[in-house]
Amino acid sequence: MIETTQQELEKVILVGVCDNEGDDTEDSLAELAELVQTAGAQAVETIIQNREHVHPGTYVGSGKVEEIREAIARTGATSVICDDELSPAQISNLSDLLSVRILDRTLVILDIFAAHATSSEGKIQVELAQLRYRSSRLIGLGKSLSRQGGQMGNKGPGEKKLELDRRLIQARVAQLRRELKEVEQHRDITRAKRKKNAKPVAAIVGYTNAGKSTLLNHLTQAEVLEEDKLFATLDPTTRVLELSGKQELLLTDTVGFIRKLPHHLIEAFKSTLEEAKYADYIIHVVDASNPQREKHMQIVYQTLTELGVKDKPIITLFNKQDLRTDDEPLRDFRADYTLSISAKNEIGLDRVRDLLEQILRDNKVLFEGIIPFSQGSLLQQIRKQGELLSEEYVAEGVSVKAYVPQDVLGRLLAALEKNKTES
Repeated sequence: MIETTQQELEKVILVGVCDNEGDDTEDSLAELAELVQTAGAQAVETIIQNREHVHPGTYVGSGKVEEIREAIARTGATSVICDDELSPAQISNLSDLLSVRILDRTLVILDIFAAHATSSEGKIQVELAQLRYRSSRLIGLGKSLSRQGGQMGNKGPGEKKLELDRRLIQARVAQLRRELKEVEQHRDITRAKRKKNAKPVAAIVGYTNAGKSTLLNHLTQAEVLEEDKLFATLDPTTRVLELSGKQELLLTDTVGFIRKLPHHLIEAFKSTLEEAKYADYIIHVVDASNPQREKHMQIVYQTLTELGVKDKPIITLFNKQDLRTDDEPLRDFRADYTLSISAKNEIGLDRVRDLLEQILRDNKVLFEGIIPFSQGSLLQQIRKQGELLSEEYVAEGVSVKAYVPQDVLGRLLAALEKNKTES
C-alpha cells in the first residue's frame, strides 16, 4: 500500500468527517497519523469536513474533494487515507477524481498487523482479515489497486495477486479457516491443561501502546518486544509470575485495542482476544500520560463487552506516571482495584505483586490440620493449588498450615473425615 525508501518517506494526506459536535475526529486523525507513521509513511496534511453524515459516493463533499486535490498538488502526496472504512464505490470514485491511491483506516491497521505478526497463528489471522476485507471490495478496489502495486509496503502474509477473483479468495479463506480451527483447538487444549493444573490466569488488556508488554517483561522477565509504537506486539505471550508463598499466577499479554478496530480483525483474532474471556482476572493497563485516557478506557471496556468478558475482577494499573503532565485524579469506577505505576521504571511493581498475592489469598481458606502419611496425595494438592505456609512432620502425619481453594478444602475435609471413620 504505502511504499517507502530509505531516503524519503511517502507523503499522505489524512481526511476525516466530523458528523456531530463534540466528537473525537481530531483525536482520531491524530491517532491515524501515528498509525501511518508506524506503517512507514508521513502525514503531511490533515483535512476535516463538518457535515451531518459521510457522503455515500465520495466520503466528503465535492468542495472538499477539490480542497484535497489542491493539497495533493501542493504537498506532492501520493496517497489519501480516510479515517473511516470506505465502501468500494467511495474508493473507486475518489480514485478517479484525485488520481492517487485511496486507502482507509482499516487498510492501514491491517498492514501494520501484517508487518508485526510473527507466529504462524498471527500470520493466518492477518491474512484472513485481509482477504475478508478485500473480498467485500473487489469491485471498488479492482481499478485503483491495479495501478498501485499492492498494499502498504507490499508486505505481509496476505499479499496475493490483486487479480484474485472472489472464488479464489473464498477458497483461500476456507483453507485459512481450517488452519485457524486447528490452532484454536490447540489453544483450547492449552486452556484445559491450565484449568487442570488449577493455576489462576490474569489477562493483561489495554489500549495499544499502554505498556502491556513492558509490564509483562518487568514482572516475569518475558523478554517480549517493547517499542513505543502502536501494535508493536500482536502474538499473545503467557508467562508465570511467581509470588510469595509459592503462589503462581499465569499472565497473558493480549492484542492492544484501538478506536475503530476493524471488525475483520476482531473476527480473525477472536480466539486470541478471548484469552481475556477465559481468564480469572483482568489486568487493565492505562497510559496515564495520555490526555485521551478516559476515551481509551471506554474503548477497552466496550471491546471486552463485545467479546463477552464480564463478571471478572479487574485491576486497573495507571501506567507511565513518570510521563504525566497533569494532576487530574485518576479513576476507574469499573475496576475493583486501582494502582498507579511506571512499569518501565519499575515504580509501583512491588505493590502490584502484593495486591495480586492478596487477591489470590482472598479466594482461599486457611486450613490447619494433620494429614496422615497414608493421604500424601492431599499434601501434593495443597502444594500444587494452595499456598503452603508451614509443614511439620509429627507422629500422626504432616501438620500443615496453608491457604487452599474452597474445592481443595472440601476434598481435604472429606478425606480426613473418611480416614477418621476408618481408623
